[in-house]
Amino acid sequence: MKRVIVLGTGGTIAGSGGLPGANVGYTAGTIPVSDLLTGITGPADLVLEGEQVAQLDSKDMELETWLQLRARCVHWLAQADVAGVVITHGTDTIEETAFFLASTVATSKPIVLTCAMRPATALSPDGPQNLRDALSVAADPAAAGVVVVCAGEIHGARHVSKSHPYRLNAFSSGDIGPLGYVEEGQVRLVHGWPSLLKAEPTLDPEIWSAGADWPRVEILMSHAGASGMLLDLLADQREAGVENAVEGVVIAATGNGSLHQVVEAAAQRAKQRGVAVLIASRCGSGKVLRPDTRGIEDAADLNAPKARIALMLALLCQSRGTHL
Repeated sequence: MKRVIVLGTGGTIAGSGGLPGANVGYTAGTIPVSDLLTGITGPADLVLEGEQVAQLDSKDMELETWLQLRARCVHWLAQADVAGVVITHGTDTIEETAFFLASTVATSKPIVLTCAMRPATALSPDGPQNLRDALSVAADPAAAGVVVVCAGEIHGARHVSKSHPYRLNAFSSGDIGPLGYVEEGQVRLVHGWPSLLKAEPTLDPEIWSAGADWPRVEILMSHAGASGMLLDLLADQREAGVENAVEGVVIAATGNGSLHQVVEAAAQRAKQRGVAVLIASRCGSGKVLRPDTRGIEDAADLNAPKARIALMLALLCQSRGTHL
């Protein structure tokens, strides 16, 4: 018998509303994962076990919860009889959690994040079907890597993003598209499973604890009429030695990584004052393709929230003289 471990973190899938049947106006993260599993049947010969890691609205996701999730994933995936891990999560930041886990957990087993756009108390909640689909993916012997499963689609952690605020199929992987689909409990791939890390990150073990000192990275945006004032203020704090001052900034740039001229000037000043700067595109899909004429690196196909995670990890490794 194989086990699938379901880690609960809250979100809409665990949400409830005061008005029976309502799709909006609910409170996220009120129903424990044990209740979400009630009546859920996974594939045959599969044992389901639930564990509550957090109970929050994913808009409030923090690094501490990521580190707890990572620890529980590492723990459970090391068990020989565990086929995979499923994480129930809110939709707002599920793409960020997926990318963080994909960047920091090395395993040949699947980590499957799933969610819902309607609360459990809705007239027609989508959470139960999404959870069943996620279990099918986690139990697939060929499955590997970190994926997000929603509305019958399987998305890789690197490219998935929330692209709609309300509809049930709220996720997109841009021009890459879904990795595959879950159809009546059967997994049908159209692309391969996500690539895996070959070895555990070489960071000191204590860095994965909640009390560790992680670099602060913020996201700013370039737009018409933009000002470099916020970037200058963040650099001022760093130069003044303010506690928890920013160490890096991701700029969500227009088009193909282009910056308003005053933002670009502020970015150059920030770099000279010790702030790491990374450019991501505001566009919903595609990859930044530009010659490096400004000495500012770009994040290729990562959106700004994922570029922030990548920069945090890069700065962390840099400070410790190691790498992921």
